[in-house]
Amino acid sequence: MQDSVREKTLRRLNYIDGHLHGIGRMIKEDAYCVDILKQSFAVRRAIEKLETIMLEGHLRDCVVHGIRDGRERQVVDELLELYELANR
Repeated sequence: MQDSVREKTLRRLNYIDGHLHGIGRMIKEDAYCVDILKQSFAVRRAIEKLETIMLEGHLRDCVVHGIRDGRERQVVDELLELYELANR
């Protein structure tokens, strides 16, 4: 993983972690369900953004290197596996 992608990923994970702790606090404090759900939706969007950052980094770096190294089949198989997981 490139350093810039790692930094973006870690920042996004910290953001998600903060949101999750906030949701836990809201539940303990018996916050209004709609407010909790709004935060939950925000976490889902943040996770989707995390996945986008990581996938883009993978495509730009790991996939390119894998193809250059002659591992085309492995690279394609991994991408197909990710595609299948994302669409379950």
